[in-house]
Amino acid sequence: MADPVREFTVSGPDAGPYALADGPDGALWFTLVHQDGIGRRDINGHVTLTSVGAGPTMIAQGPDGALWFTEYRAHRVGRITMDGEASSFAPPTAAGGPYGIAPGPDGAMWFTLSGADRIGRITMDGDITEYPAPGAFPSALTAGPDGALWFTLNQGNAIGRITTDGRTSAYRLPTEAAAPVGITAGPDGALWFTEIGAGQIGRLTVDGTVTEFPLPDRQVRPHALTTGPDGALWFTEWGRGRVGRITTDGRITAYDLPRSTCEPHGIVQHRGALWCALETGSLARIEVSL
Repeated sequence: MADPVREFTVSGPDAGPYALADGPDGALWFTLVHQDGIGRRDINGHVTLTSVGAGPTMIAQGPDGALWFTEYRAHRVGRITMDGEASSFAPPTAAGGPYGIAPGPDGAMWFTLSGADRIGRITMDGDITEYPAPGAFPSALTAGPDGALWFTLNQGNAIGRITTDGRTSAYRLPTEAAAPVGITAGPDGALWFTEIGAGQIGRLTVDGTVTEFPLPDRQVRPHALTTGPDGALWFTEWGRGRVGRITTDGRITAYDLPRSTCEPHGIVQHRGALWCALETGSLARIEVSL
């Protein structure tokens, strides 16, 4: 890393910044899971907050130029425009606990219903279709390089896959109680994911080959991950207050955040740097040497 990590306060210490997304307006958008809000930090550092439904959790840019997010406690899927107009939609399954959300290759948003073991698809006009997940507690999800959606099955100890017409499959992980959470498409054409229970980073090819990389400290509780501007995978170490880095050939390093008790959650690439959400009310900016 070229410079020390810089920390920016965006909320009170109990608001719980959780996930982040790069907005189409050049701003950084984030969820405040305990304050029931969506935050926006513009390129000048000005922060605005919009109140939404209970428990906004994951957030992603949609194909319609808006940000879409899950409301875990309200059991709804939310949408917010660049001018702060918020709306939400209720999935057919009540109390489903929507968690992960990502744009699909079909022009719709896809999301997980962790509490109901279902995968949802929502069109830009709010029509929702649900499909049974191939395992327990589907969590984060991402669009894969093969045109399907891939997701972690946190309590199923597997990685799931769903095609845009609803066909599902699952790939069991070699390590028991691995508890996969975060997932992203890597720069090498594979899916990369965190194993919060096992202290490992996993890699899955689209034909189902799993490789696991044990972290030097197995108690760090890796959580979210993303591809960095340097072509490596970067992940948050929730249990140690650090960010980790793994190259596509498996070399691992870790970097301290300002406080070991900051509880980092989401991480995203934004304007050439990495940003992560800290439970203590801040966002951390990490410069990456290329």
